Amino acid sequence: MIPKKMPVKDAHIVKIAVEFENHIAQLINLDQRQPLTGKIQEICSCWGIVDPENYALQFCETNNQKYVTEKNRNEIKNGSVLRLQYSPSKTANDALETLRTGSTFDKVKCLKELSSLSVDLTFALEFIKEQGLDIIISMIEEPSEKEDEILKYSLKSFVELMEHGTVSWEILQNSFVERNIYIVRNFQHFSKCTESALSNLENIVQNSSKHNLVEHEVTLQDLLRLLQDANSSVIMQNAIALINALFIKANEARKRQISHTISAKQYRLALIGNVTSTEMTHQLYVLQTLTLGLLEQRMRMKINAQEQDAHEKIKELRRIAFDDYSGIMGSGGNGSLSGVGIGNVNFAQYYKKLGFKCDINPAQDFIETPPGILALDCMVYFARNYTQQYTKIVHENSCRGDEHECPFGRTSIELVKVLCDILRIGEPPSDQSDFQPMFFTHDHPFEEFFCICIMTLNRTWKDMRATGEDFLKVFSVVREQITRTLKQRPDNLEDFRGKIAHFTYQTITNLRQQERTSKEECDSTASAIVKLKEKISPHILDLIKQQRLAFLVEGTRFSKYSRGARSKDKFWYGRLSPNFKVIHYGDCDEKTIPTLEELPNKVSVIDIKQLLEGKECPHMKEMRTRKSAVNLAFSITFDSMDHSTLDFVAPDETIFNYWTDGINALLGQEMVSKQKKEDFDTLLSMEIKLRLLDTEGPHNSTENKKRSKGPFESPAPPNNQPHISDTEEPALCPDADEPEPT
Repeated sequence: MIPKKMPVKDAHIVKIAVEFENHIAQLINLDQRQPLTGKIQEICSCWGIVDPENYALQFCETNNQKYVTEKNRNEIKNGSVLRLQYSPSKTANDALETLRTGSTFDKVKCLKELSSLSVDLTFALEFIKEQGLDIIISMIEEPSEKEDEILKYSLKSFVELMEHGTVSWEILQNSFVERNIYIVRNFQHFSKCTESALSNLENIVQNSSKHNLVEHEVTLQDLLRLLQDANSSVIMQNAIALINALFIKANEARKRQISHTISAKQYRLALIGNVTSTEMTHQLYVLQTLTLGLLEQRMRMKINAQEQDAHEKIKELRRIAFDDYSGIMGSGGNGSLSGVGIGNVNFAQYYKKLGFKCDINPAQDFIETPPGILALDCMVYFARNYTQQYTKIVHENSCRGDEHECPFGRTSIELVKVLCDILRIGEPPSDQSDFQPMFFTHDHPFEEFFCICIMTLNRTWKDMRATGEDFLKVFSVVREQITRTLKQRPDNLEDFRGKIAHFTYQTITNLRQQERTSKEECDSTASAIVKLKEKISPHILDLIKQQRLAFLVEGTRFSKYSRGARSKDKFWYGRLSPNFKVIHYGDCDEKTIPTLEELPNKVSVIDIKQLLEGKECPHMKEMRTRKSAVNLAFSITFDSMDHSTLDFVAPDETIFNYWTDGINALLGQEMVSKQKKEDFDTLLSMEIKLRLLDTEGPHNSTENKKRSKGPFESPAPPNNQPHISDTEEPALCPDADEPEPT
């Protein structure tokens, strides 16, 4: 008997269901090469519909109800369920007729549907083409519309229509801007409309020449009062976003006025009192960057001979530290910066004790920028507000005769330079939020931050028994102490003070010793070690590959990007199927992790052609975005013309490395990320240590096997958890001595 040949499956034909109200669904084969208009005519004919030109197909998933077009039809997969609906043109015209002549009840119903439909670009373009946006604007401007559903959904529809970026914000008249300003200033009476009005004003400030009207009419006190009284997290984040927009547009004097106002305690507490979302955290990070950015002017300013205030501050540092000599110096306030002062007092010796490099004229120490005069500002703040600690540091070090003195002047100037670099002062906000709430807990946060760090530096200098030759080594340790503490997100400056105290020089030394020991063992050139590395390297690579694929199966939430910037509160989720054959993706909210069934779109791994990164990605070529976003971007291209590229912008570098490694692994290509190299080195080091322990004898081998698992037994970390290289290494031997600090 000759076996029957199985029919060859046509990749261009998908089996779908089409629903229509009050009718039994049709099960059809959709040829993706056939024009949609022809298929819609067939579907309408089956149901006896005589005007197929007024109908269109629509996705009917919970998070995807867009119209099916020739551009997005590749999202239709086998098993998809579509809905036959009125076409975008027909729906837009019906909506406009209702808005013009309908009753109040009909208008509310129509606007509510419109606010959802406007998310779809296809519908939005039809509605705008039919002058629908003008009607929405006139309804918002209508002063008789108070707090009701019509105003609420009119504003929401306007926000969604403008979100597509097809209409310029310059079309708006002053009356529209003033209406939104009125709603925000009287938010107690417009609680349902304030969210949209704030979003509109933010966009007007950023994208319209009418930003001056907003700056003059909306006071900072209005927005800060709204922050205190609002009970909606979205309203709060939109208010902070508007403050940021006003800050960016303001001149230098206005920026300092805004910064001074929000530094008041009640407003600081309102800003950080209810941080509930990623977007709010990002907006607070932007505000933090903008306010700290005001230090840039002082940071880049050199001291000059005519600046009397700066010279007086240097004299004040001397007077506070050495006030016992005030009688010798006459009034104590008119001493010269140069070598000899009143009564032939040699001031140079005091400036030398203060730790300045140029003791004859210490003003020369503040010529370098950064940190410029900002360093002098911080030093004087420390001397005035922490006088006891300041004098103690100066006298303890100036009286030492063993070459271990810590020069206060030189170290303070270098420390301010380091702090400016860590906080990226003078750089614009990036897409990777590094919000530190402690900078909103004090009137002078940077100066207080400096005071804590200079005392930490002095303690570390003493712990290291450092000399002038160890200057760079000390700052290497201090930088690590600060950055490790900042990663713990201290709530306030006192919390920062407590946390950095735990990172002593001994602690940093032990951490470095562990890393150094691990590296030295891995770099061993013994032939037996080299052969062992060659033997176990494939297993290590396979373990990393398994971890990367497990990470992709867990999935990741990505932010959406539109018009060259990250879209607020809009996310999508991507994850790999457990059999590693399909990538599922679709829209999601900020908190929920969707299942595979809840993700409507999918692409087959077998159809992937190549992986693109950075500037090679098509969505990076078109976007006017920041460098940080470009570095985190990657795209997947496909052999089949049914799919456009699938574009990503990772939340951070770790997730970027995990996803690109995972996709390369799926394609059978080498994993090339920096993270892969770090993980490989760490796991290789751990496995070699464990195997070497087995050679020391049965006692140690058995004991260590009982105490810890090998790296090959470790489960893959869950989504967004610390990567392999962040895990703690097992001890080499239970009786081994602790390494001595270097």
